[in-house]
Amino acid sequence: YSVDTPDACTHIKDLSSVSDRSQGESRYIQVKKSPADAMFLLNSDVKRELSEEQIYRRSLRCIDMLSIDGQFTFKADRPQLHCALFIIGDPEEFVTIEYNFVNIDCLGGDILKVFDGWIIKGEKFPSSLDHPLSTGERYTDICDLNNMGSITRSSQNVAMIFFRVQEPGNGFTLTIRKTPNLFPCNAISQSPSGQFTMIIPHQHRNCSFSIIYPVVIKISDLTLGHFNELQLKKPPPRGCGGTGDFVELLGGAGLDPSKMFPLADLCHSFHGSAQMKIGCDNSVLRMVSSGKFINRVTFEYSQLDRQKEKQEDNSVEEVCSPID
Repeated sequence: YSVDTPDACTHIKDLSSVSDRSQGESRYIQVKKSPADAMFLLNSDVKRELSEEQIYRRSLRCIDMLSIDGQFTFKADRPQLHCALFIIGDPEEFVTIEYNFVNIDCLGGDILKVFDGWIIKGEKFPSSLDHPLSTGERYTDICDLNNMGSITRSSQNVAMIFFRVQEPGNGFTLTIRKTPNLFPCNAISQSPSGQFTMIIPHQHRNCSFSIIYPVVIKISDLTLGHFNELQLKKPPPRGCGGTGDFVELLGGAGLDPSKMFPLADLCHSFHGSAQMKIGCDNSVLRMVSSGKFINRVTFEYSQLDRQKEKQEDNSVEEVCSPID
């Protein structure tokens, strides 16, 4: 259906099924449809300019997406069993969620859970390799009494809320705000084009920048500390995996970078230009950092015209074939 509000999406197509499954004491919830259905037509240009004195308010749909700050209310007009709210900010932002009012029947099976990241069709962003918490720990259950009236902050620019409200008239009200992230690590781009600089300052972590479009990525600057040190006495090993600090380009059809095709890796610092076309539905630049150095990469990206590439006989999609 079409979204007629000044939020992230122009359309949300056919994202109508959310399911949950149990594993141990944690309930894992996932959206079954394609991640492209959730945000393929993201358009940050439709954001409304609001002054600090104003707050944007609107009602939520069962399947919805937000990129604007404001106060949002869901009120069930009939039993709603499989609902999800996708929230996205700019890459340099955290998402904060304040629970202003909650009127659901937790004991009767209603659900209101926040997931730190996005999870669609069993695939997570950030992946388990790039997030410090386990999948179960990334859920915040608002039905726990200790969470009523509290505030949740995401670890990156995306978060999502799963909810089930069975009694008509019941629901909840949330306030969504974005706060600055001085060293953004994992992020999903709202747009098919842009520029970004990723810096990992002496931290042992992995950071993925995801663009849910086929794109051309141009890296203009890459600084990896271990190759700038004077004590380097031997050449680096073949491939980048043994260096501990490198950048890799990935492509795939799903959301999880750990399940994508490795297309290229870079473990040498350079100043110049390196370009690659990624014809997959999802394109990711991922930096792996040992924590011993300050690593930095600057890149720009623009949407790839796959039809034009086909006409020019360029094979940019073959890497997106399923892995056996």
